[in-house]
Amino acid sequence: MIMRALVFTGPGRAEVREVPAPVAGAGEVVVDVELAGVCGTDVELFTGEMSYLHSGRSTYPLRPGHEWSGIVTATGRGVDESWLGRRVTGDTMIACGDCRRCRGGRHHVCAGMRELGIADGRPGALAEQLAFPAAYLHALPDPVDATLGALVEPGGNAQRAVDAAGLRPGERLLIAGTGTIGLLAAMIARSRSIEVHLLGEHLEFARSLGFADAHPLGTLPELPWDAVIDATNGPAVPDLAVRLVEPGRRVVYIGLSGTPSTVDSRDIVLKDVTAVGILGASAGLAPVVRAYADGLVDPRPLVAAVTALADVAGVLAGNRPPGAGTGPKFLVDPRR
Repeated sequence: MIMRALVFTGPGRAEVREVPAPVAGAGEVVVDVELAGVCGTDVELFTGEMSYLHSGRSTYPLRPGHEWSGIVTATGRGVDESWLGRRVTGDTMIACGDCRRCRGGRHHVCAGMRELGIADGRPGALAEQLAFPAAYLHALPDPVDATLGALVEPGGNAQRAVDAAGLRPGERLLIAGTGTIGLLAAMIARSRSIEVHLLGEHLEFARSLGFADAHPLGTLPELPWDAVIDATNGPAVPDLAVRLVEPGRRVVYIGLSGTPSTVDSRDIVLKDVTAVGILGASAGLAPVVRAYADGLVDPRPLVAAVTALADVAGVLAGNRPPGAGTGPKFLVDPRR
């Protein structure tokens, strides 16, 4: 049996190939992928800028895709057959399960972790089918359709960022960055009655989502910021976030700058600021599924278009397909 999958063959090179269809091994399921997302990490893997490609953790050829939803169609040895026919998504961070970090509830930083569609060892979801370990599945309730399911992984990252900000209802949050993660964080914070301000570009789209307090760079009002989330790739923003946040409060870093950032640790110490880094969605997946299912957060307006596998290379190169909306997110139907 064969299937179609997207393959990165080198920097700036991608093609749709026929590859062997997956078989469910022990502890695994096979998922028919309904929709998969394209994100900034996929862009970096495509262009060759991703740090894993330089450290040897990822190598070409590489099969990407770590934001997805689909239907379980086969189970391997030791897997409960009740998974069959269920719509699911899954954790990107697939760990050993036995080390000190895993036992301590930190599997997302396991030294032996394999990141689906990112690091070597686990082919990704930009394909017609996906083999996936059942232990890392998340079942999606009926209100969470394929589109919402494919947005669970970025939503989980945003969920963790908002949780880390440590805010109460009525407090003020500044989010730097108006891409998918920044806007999802804004939606989640708004659902908690937190006052949300955005700093960045593409502000008309952010305002169309109901975020009236969206500020261009250089025009930020002088307000006390109870927390700041950096969801950008700007090397100057991490330092700016520390300078802006109220003393004794939190800065959350979920964006990664393309070049090293400089933050003056004296500012962190003398302001008694807590700086938190967020890697991955793991602990945020279950809560964001509930938020989507309950209608507290609806990320569907973020989706600009659903494209075919053959169109992904163009999207990764920065081309918007004809008829695409103004949102930042592109989903892929691998059967198109």
